[in-house]
Amino acid sequence: MENTPTNVSGIISQQAAKPKAKAKTPAQLMQGVVNVEASQALLKNSLKENAGAFTASIIDLYASDTYLQNCAPQAVFAEALKAVSLKLPINKQLGFAYIIPRRDHGVWKPTFQLGYKGYIQLCMRTGAYRYINAGPVYEGELKRVDKLSGEVDLSGEPAGENAPVIGYFAYMETLNGFRKCLYWSTDRLLQHVKRYSDSYKSGSKIWKDNFEEMAIKTVLRYLLSHWGVMSTEMEQAFQADNVEAADQMIAGDGAPDYIPAQAEEVPAEAEVSADAQ
Repeated sequence: MENTPTNVSGIISQQAAKPKAKAKTPAQLMQGVVNVEASQALLKNSLKENAGAFTASIIDLYASDTYLQNCAPQAVFAEALKAVSLKLPINKQLGFAYIIPRRDHGVWKPTFQLGYKGYIQLCMRTGAYRYINAGPVYEGELKRVDKLSGEVDLSGEPAGENAPVIGYFAYMETLNGFRKCLYWSTDRLLQHVKRYSDSYKSGSKIWKDNFEEMAIKTVLRYLLSHWGVMSTEMEQAFQADNVEAADQMIAGDGAPDYIPAQAEEVPAEAEVSADAQ
């Protein structure tokens, strides 16, 4: 039987002439994940009328973060659901919660992380706190730390307008009168994160771009994990905030001996320091 010659060049020309399908943009990739029926049903059940706003925010986050685009959109959405469960916005500008891309054995993976504002928000929801605050300490402000009582005196005046930051504090007082203040020098903080924080050790952008915020969060979370009111939602937050979950659980740095300060009477609203918001 005589072989029929194949017009290879003609086939190649025809294929080349066909319009190529355009690659989807990051926004379209995330839309494909969040707009499926199951995803929308989950968001609407959890967030009700706020489901649309959350959908828009996760699409915008993925579309605007080139580092996060190294991660699969399905994996990013799965981490975003942790913010949904805590009813916290995922907008980076608000600072309540973040999704951080990290390399794990050469593979990019997204990881949910709470900001210190997220922890304060969850504390306010318990209705058990009179005050909760955290922030930097400038040179000249720290007068003394009483090792026995745990009292921290920050009544000093900063050493000029450009006084350097020497450490960070976190303070809480519950409605039943229990109060606790924690002060860490910058050196103490760095010792802690160098030992326990995977995101710091990996050189994560969140530490490079938001060092002060992450430092405040580290001290505040340590305070809350040891002496705070452990509501169900707060326990859920500690579990979800899994990048550095081990840093509060290692006996060498003090195992989290939870001491819930149960409020005897919880009024409808708790007074919260304006600086903490």
